[in-house]
Amino acid sequence: MFRKELTYYFSTPIAYIVIGLYLLAISLFLWVIPGQWNIIDSGYAQVDGLFQLSPWLFMLLCPALTMRLFSEERQSGMWDLLRTKPVSLTRMVLGKYFAAWTLVLIGLLPCFVHYFVVAYMAEPMGNLDSGAFLGSFIGLILLSGTFMAIGLLCATFSKSQIVCFITGALTCFVLYWVLLQDHYASLSRGVLDLRDVTFFVTLAALAIVASVITIDTLTRK
Repeated sequence: MFRKELTYYFSTPIAYIVIGLYLLAISLFLWVIPGQWNIIDSGYAQVDGLFQLSPWLFMLLCPALTMRLFSEERQSGMWDLLRTKPVSLTRMVLGKYFAAWTLVLIGLLPCFVHYFVVAYMAEPMGNLDSGAFLGSFIGLILLSGTFMAIGLLCATFSKSQIVCFITGALTCFVLYWVLLQDHYASLSRGVLDLRDVTFFVTLAALAIVASVITIDTLTRK
């Protein structure tokens, strides 16, 4: 299931469009568009803008990737076939989840270019807080995994991909604003607190379990 979903993403324009738009937006804000996130305007060797902007972009990117994960089966009437497949429902959901999350992680890898460019431009060369960057990057990975799990859960509620996208984006926004922002900010300071990591992992796990329960309930109807 993991291989199938990942292959589907890269056999259609979805992966290239979503990753391309994310990388383009980040690059424009960091290097071209004047403002608080522009590295050159700040005069400091830092890439804080990457980690300040990414959560807001992920609120759209993650639901955009998850909105189709179950809607196609529901629209095509293939829900009954889910029970006949040789894999369990839990493994099926996890395969879809990890395939979509892997796509996000692939999209994050080119962001290391910004780190190396800033480190090269710094005086003296390499004068960049690597610990804070790695902590922030780990925080971004955990946040994206949580957003993907939330988007996955929202994708089980409706046959309409638009409804799934809007529901996922709004839910990610509310949860980030109310619950996730402080934990993410803590990791962005380069402090790998086990409580923050546990919070993200637990919330993502709960969303995945809820997705399995929802799909199991729907397939029994």
